[in-house]
Amino acid sequence: MLVALAANLVIAVAKAAGGFVAGSPALLSEAAHSVADSLNEVFLLAALRRSRRPADRRHPFGYGKERYFWSLLAAVGIFVMGGCFSFYQGVEALRTGAEEELSGYVAGLVVLGVAFLAEGASLLRALHQVRRQGGGLSDPALRTVVAEDGTAVLGVTLAMIGMALHMVTGQVVWEASASLAIGALLVYVAYRLGREAREQLIGEAADPEATGRIRALLEAQPEIDSVEALFTMKTGLDSTLVAARIDLVPGLDSERVEEVAVRIKRSLANTVPEAGQIFLDVTDRRAREAGESPAATGERGGT
Repeated sequence: MLVALAANLVIAVAKAAGGFVAGSPALLSEAAHSVADSLNEVFLLAALRRSRRPADRRHPFGYGKERYFWSLLAAVGIFVMGGCFSFYQGVEALRTGAEEELSGYVAGLVVLGVAFLAEGASLLRALHQVRRQGGGLSDPALRTVVAEDGTAVLGVTLAMIGMALHMVTGQVVWEASASLAIGALLVYVAYRLGREAREQLIGEAADPEATGRIRALLEAQPEIDSVEALFTMKTGLDSTLVAARIDLVPGLDSERVEEVAVRIKRSLANTVPEAGQIFLDVTDRRAREAGESPAATGERGGT
C-alpha cells in the first residue's frame, strides 16, 4: 500500500503538470482522481493500523470496525475530490472551451499512457491478492483498492479517448464529455463503497453460510431442545459476535447446564473460527410459558 501511495502521488503530479501545460480538462480530472486515490491510501493505512489494536475496557469488542469507518471516509474522498472536481472541469470546458497545442496533446497522452500501465499493474496485483484470499472482497481495504485501481484504469482510458477525439476533431465537447463521464464513474464507485461501509458500520450479520453452520451445530446438540433465536454481527474483518437464545431439555441441574454451555461455546469456536465473542442465553420454555399464563399475569379468568 505504501508503494501504491507513492505511485499515486507521482502520477498525480505528472497528470497535473500535463493538464496545466496542455490545458486539458480530462487530464486535470484524472489528476484530481489520482489525488483522491492518494488520500484514500492514507485512510486505508490508518484503517489497517488502527483496526489491529487489541480490545480494551472502552472497546471490549475490539477495533475491527475501524476498517469500515476509514473506508467510508475513502468513499467520501472519492466523491468530493474526484467526482465533483471532474464534473466541474467538464462543465467549465463546455462553458469556456479549451485551447490546446499539439505538443500539449502529445505530452498529455504520454502521461496518460504511463499512468495506464502503472494503474493496470496495480490492478493486477490487487486482483492477485483477491484470489489469494479466496476470491472474496470482504476486506473493505482490499475492496477499496480494487475499486480505485479498476476505476483508475477506466478513467485513464476515457481521458485518452476524449483527448484523442478533441485532437482529431478540434471539438472540446469530446474532452468535456470524458471529464463528465469520469465524474459520473467516480460518484458511482463512491456510492457503492459508501453503501458497503455503512452496512458494516451499523452492524451487518454474518454471511448466511456461517449463520447456517452455527444454527446447525446448536440444533445438533442433544441437550438443546430448540434454538429460540440466533443473532450474529460482524465486529471486524475476522471476528463475529454470536448471541443465541436456546431452550435446554428438562432435567439438567445448574452444574450440568454450565458444562453444556462451555462445551457448546468451544464447539462453535472450532467450527466457526471467526466467532470471537459467543453468548448463550439459556431459557426454560415451560417456565416462561407458565410465567406468561393468565394465572401468573393476573389476567381475568386465571385460576
